[in-house]
Amino acid sequence: MIYFFHGTDIDKARTKAHELVDSLRKKKPDAAFFIINSENFNLVQLQEYIGGQGLFSNKYIVFLDRLCEKKDVKEEFINVLKEISESENIFILFEGKIDKVTATKIEKKSEKAVVFDLKQAEKTEEDSNVFELANVLGRKDKKELWMLYREYVDKGSAPEELHGILFWKAKTMLLAGGNSYWKQDELMSFIDGLITVYHEARRGNHEFETGFESFLLKS
Repeated sequence: MIYFFHGTDIDKARTKAHELVDSLRKKKPDAAFFIINSENFNLVQLQEYIGGQGLFSNKYIVFLDRLCEKKDVKEEFINVLKEISESENIFILFEGKIDKVTATKIEKKSEKAVVFDLKQAEKTEEDSNVFELANVLGRKDKKELWMLYREYVDKGSAPEELHGILFWKAKTMLLAGGNSYWKQDELMSFIDGLITVYHEARRGNHEFETGFESFLLKS
């Protein structure tokens, strides 16, 4: 069983996906819960979640976090889409903007699919300026990066959105082999840090905003 949340309004899609996860975990407190993302993806493990069940619970709850960001992961995921849809376990899939062909394939196999897209009229100059954060990261100006982060958060930008922009920029630079400011191993370390911040917040070890800010100050 698949519940699919995606679209260009990443914050809203993510929020609604996590709300469903939280609701299901409250309804099924004994159900085992797992998270798979494009970084820790393992096909064998996913197949175990598709067919397996806990000893004392009827279902697994599995959160699939943006698997379609990496081409090889997306291909393996799509290949087992039918099996996931037929599984008695519950899979909540969260994606940002993905191509129409892939979205349609997933939607057809989903119990429920919801799209959250930003309306063009709602996009403001301030929204576009947020991407200056990515440019500052590219220049490795850590002081300016933190200052811009605080500026955008104080103006109402969601920390999760800013985190997503930096994650995208760092991965883009890594795939390009780094640049004159960043070495590949430095980018890998930065990306690992971003992933850790996200998961520690989900585990309740810190508030996302403060944990992310602390990471930017230390990185």
